[in-house]
Amino acid sequence: MMKRQLHRMRQLAQTGSLGRTPETAEFLGEELLQVEQRLEPAKRAAHNVHKRLQACLQGQSGADMDKRVKKLPLMALSSTMAESFKELDPDSSMGKALEMSCAIQNQLARILAEFEMALERGVLQPLSWLSEEELPAILKHKKSLQKLVSDWNTLKSRLSQAAKNSGSGQGLGGGPGSYSHTTAAANKVETLREEEEELKRRVEQCKDEYLADLYHFATKEDSYANYFIHLLEIQADYHRRSLNSLDTALAELRENHGQADLSPSMTTTPSSRVYGVSLGTHLRELGRDIALPIEACVLMLLSQGMQEEGLFRLAAGASVLKRLKQAMALDPRSLEGFCSDPHAVAGALKSYLRELPEPLMTFDLYDDWMRAASLKESGARLEALREVCGSLPPENFSNLRYLMKFLALLAEEQDVNKMTPSNIAIVLGPNLLWPSEKEGDQAQLDAASVSSIQVVGVVEALIQSADILFPGDIDFNVSGLFSALAPQDKVGDGLAPEDTPLVAVPRPATTPAPAPALALGSALVTPKERPESEAPPRPVSPMVNRSTWETAAPAEDTARRRSQGNHQEERQACVLLQDLFFSCQHIFCKASK
Repeated sequence: MMKRQLHRMRQLAQTGSLGRTPETAEFLGEELLQVEQRLEPAKRAAHNVHKRLQACLQGQSGADMDKRVKKLPLMALSSTMAESFKELDPDSSMGKALEMSCAIQNQLARILAEFEMALERGVLQPLSWLSEEELPAILKHKKSLQKLVSDWNTLKSRLSQAAKNSGSGQGLGGGPGSYSHTTAAANKVETLREEEEELKRRVEQCKDEYLADLYHFATKEDSYANYFIHLLEIQADYHRRSLNSLDTALAELRENHGQADLSPSMTTTPSSRVYGVSLGTHLRELGRDIALPIEACVLMLLSQGMQEEGLFRLAAGASVLKRLKQAMALDPRSLEGFCSDPHAVAGALKSYLRELPEPLMTFDLYDDWMRAASLKESGARLEALREVCGSLPPENFSNLRYLMKFLALLAEEQDVNKMTPSNIAIVLGPNLLWPSEKEGDQAQLDAASVSSIQVVGVVEALIQSADILFPGDIDFNVSGLFSALAPQDKVGDGLAPEDTPLVAVPRPATTPAPAPALALGSALVTPKERPESEAPPRPVSPMVNRSTWETAAPAEDTARRRSQGNHQEERQACVLLQDLFFSCQHIFCKASK
């Protein structure tokens, strides 16, 4: 018995991992042997996929349509929406949207139930039959054949041994006892031979059945593969029907509710196209001449920020600045509420300039700006700056002119806000112009401190000479979107009628030029020329009208005279702060190397 088991284990070891067995290999050709090797993997694949696919079903397996739908989570969601809808006004936007969503969830639940029923019929049942009946039947025939062949081989060995024993008994001869022994041996041989013939017949029969099974499996493999293809087709149909239902519902919802509830600015100003995108892209996509953050922030500051001390220098709260930037991107018409926090408005403007992929004054003209700043003679420097300004792209020139006109007005309030052209240039210059980053350019890093000083010098000169470099009037409310923030659209030299609030008044150019016209109702008024010895009128805060300013002028003069004693000390403090700023920047650049 032990020898037979050992022999059997050796036979199994010789068959290898592909499933070849000596009992069946002698009956099969090479092609059928390959088919035989695919039986077990096919059975495992069908069983595992069926089990996992069955677990994906959300409804009750085998149930009819109505029972299955009731058990689906989507139907539970639809029921919850229906109960919530009862508590709302059916004519309200939310009530209508919830009612539509309830119907859609119900429809999606029925589509899902139909999908699962089709899945059971077309995929799960065939896979179950394949893995539990058809392939196991073939494998059972294989095992039966293996056992019959093994038994047949054993019987043939016994028959051979019996025949040898019978032959050796006849050769010995002898008496009557010898004769009876020979007869018994012969009878045993005959019995074994009959058993061997019967077992051989059974082997042949089982072999024929097994070969038929293998041929059947080989011809049906394409049909079995279609189960998985049919799975994908059923899934595609399910998702297609679901998507069509959702598209139809969304189109109706948007038509009835969405467009009516959204403000034009929310539909035309995506947040991703305001901060962090190039100036040209921003202007083209929004159809603007002046960048939205620049115009909005300037108008808010003109409204309530021109006399704020330390404007652009003092930092705003991070949360307020974040909300302001979000409102800028999503609904610019809601910005009026931020006017009371000028530092947040100034921070939003600085952030926009800093987040531009290319500075407003451009990378290409960086060297030209530096050369202009290095000129010692003021006239030559001014002419060089004029030439560089003329080389700017049109959209960059327009936005730079708009911004410099505003900063010039801001500097005119320096006695109150402490922001001289130099101070403004220190805090805004690095956000208007910086060199392009060139990897490995050590010379550029070494010159970082010098170039920063030159950038400040360039921006300071642009602010001081804004009326010369950018002549003409400026319409700060250029888009008309922020009329609530802008007390007056046109800004220029001249007198305004009583009770008409002024935004600001730029100084006239030193070269002779026609007096600008000021919009007055529907007419244009040209102010009289003033003699050179007469000083131009002081710009007025946008929240104060002309008559109020004239009444408050003596008080302002008194306050100005009182502050003259401290004015020199403030200038010296600003110079010290500027030196400290550049020293820290120089140390940082050295450390970064």
